[in-house]
Amino acid sequence: MAIADDAVEIRSQGWRTLAALHGVLEGELERALQREHQLSVVEYTVLEALSRQDGWHMRMAQLARAAALSSSATTRLVNRLEERNMLRRYLCVDDRRGIYTELTDGGRALLEQARPTHDSTLEFALDEACRTPELAPLVAALHSLPSVNPVSA
Repeated sequence: MAIADDAVEIRSQGWRTLAALHGVLEGELERALQREHQLSVVEYTVLEALSRQDGWHMRMAQLARAAALSSSATTRLVNRLEERNMLRRYLCVDDRRGIYTELTDGGRALLEQARPTHDSTLEFALDEACRTPELAPLVAALHSLPSVNPVSA
């Protein structure tokens, strides 16, 4: 194998390892959040992303990027959360084409109830993943990242 081929294989293996770690974490989080709060991981992600914004609102396009969803999937998700009174939409006063999504009091309350479940499950899943030799270096890399205050993020 040539050096260029080795580099491609190393990147490919890194990507597969990252995808495996993501799958482990997402599966554990999905089960815990559904069981305890009837909330999916992506729903939690949306509520959490909105909670970090000044005024607890975001444009739909920003929300799609934050949740790593297409615009149509974001619209369906927002519809479901709006039906559950977790968030609401309104038109931007400066740009009538822009639609904001805003966290409601019910959404904030559910997020605060779910956050300890999310955090403890994530910690547990990372500890478990650390026991898998292929995943341990990625877990160590995550632990070495500087911590960020969620209020100022």
